[in-house]
Amino acid sequence: MKKISSYLTNQSLKGKWALTSAVVIFISFAVICSVLYLSIHSWLLNEQEQSVKRTMDDLTVFFESQGGRLTIHDIQSNKGLMNSIVDKNQTVRILNEDTVEMLRINDSTLKMPDLPDTIPFRGYAMSKEKVEKTEMFVATGPIVIGPFTGVIQLTHPLSTFESLMRYILIAMCILGLGALIASAGIGYFLATILLKPLNDLRLEMIKVAEQGFTAPITLQYDAKDEISDLLTVYRSMMGELEQSFLQQQQFISDASHELRTPIQVVEGHLSLIKRWGKDDPEVLEESLSTSLLEITRMKKLIEEMLELARREQNDLQNNADILIITTDIMNEVKGFSHDTTILLEVDPGESYQARISENAYGQILRNLLQNAVRYSEQQPMIQIRLSKQQHTVKIEVLDQGIGIAEEDQVHIFNRFYRVDSSRSRDGGGTGLGLSIVNMLVNKYQGTIKVSSKLHYGSTFSIYLPAEK
Repeated sequence: MKKISSYLTNQSLKGKWALTSAVVIFISFAVICSVLYLSIHSWLLNEQEQSVKRTMDDLTVFFESQGGRLTIHDIQSNKGLMNSIVDKNQTVRILNEDTVEMLRINDSTLKMPDLPDTIPFRGYAMSKEKVEKTEMFVATGPIVIGPFTGVIQLTHPLSTFESLMRYILIAMCILGLGALIASAGIGYFLATILLKPLNDLRLEMIKVAEQGFTAPITLQYDAKDEISDLLTVYRSMMGELEQSFLQQQQFISDASHELRTPIQVVEGHLSLIKRWGKDDPEVLEESLSTSLLEITRMKKLIEEMLELARREQNDLQNNADILIITTDIMNEVKGFSHDTTILLEVDPGESYQARISENAYGQILRNLLQNAVRYSEQQPMIQIRLSKQQHTVKIEVLDQGIGIAEEDQVHIFNRFYRVDSSRSRDGGGTGLGLSIVNMLVNKYQGTIKVSSKLHYGSTFSIYLPAEK
């Protein structure tokens, strides 16, 4: 059994399809043939029995109609009369009271069965007997022909019936074998045709595995069925994988570039100190301060990269009081930027509970406020608006900074993207802040939008799901 299971498991899909269709069709054919064979057998056997009864009834009517005029001698001298009543494959014999055979008609049975122990006084008794491997129907009853009283026995061999049933059985077996072979061949042929798109898709996958994402998907399939859906999902999945792969490559390239710059600065200042800067207190102080500043920037960059790399499952059961956290972070920002003015606009009677963790919302607002402070050419003026919609908490952060050009707005959430690279680096930015904001907002099933105009400031609008 295990070998059969292993053999079937290792078969190709076409082979499994062909074997399955062949077995199903063969079993169906076998069941139908079995029912048909049993029905024919029962019907024909009943016909044989009815034939015996008809003959015995005809003989009984014939003898009764003749009354006392017919004698046993008349029957012996004119057997043709009896032959017209008895079928040619049936044998009739008449015996006297001492069981001595007086007359036999149609001697078609080589071995006659014995008389039963009990013979009815009227009518006849039917039985099915087997004599020398030959089954037959036997009818036995009393008979009165003029002054003669005796027994009449009719035997009806079933050899012709058995031969016919054997022929039917052989024919069904041959047809069943032919149906098995034909169904396997047809199943394999249909499987080859129907599974061709699936096989082509497999070849496409193998090509992509060997050549990478540069291999184009050339498979075309116009039918609207499950394979078409599978191809659509495959193309979508490959597009997403390719995009993720390219983004990963770009991320590694950008991260390498961003990390290389502070490392080179630190390396340059350390080389300067080693050569002659250690003897000049002013140069030594400047080099150490610059190196520490670059190390701090590099540490922040690594932390933000790790934050982006973390994709832990969000917990939508968390609830954050947006108003309280916003107030705390406003005070925090004012603590390190004393000249910054931050105004908060809220509806005092509204509750601002959102389904987001306190830490995640804190990171979002902190990054937006830091960007607003960093990119303000004059004294920073920031306004925060909180509003409650039906199922959403809306947070708006408005600044009066340098603004963002329209062509740059679609890219600002990309990793390491800077509108002004030199100004961003001078301000301590890593180009990852808005990427972290976008990632956290999406992770908690929110949305973020930006509206900006150069030299007129920017407005970031965040929509978070409200607590139910």
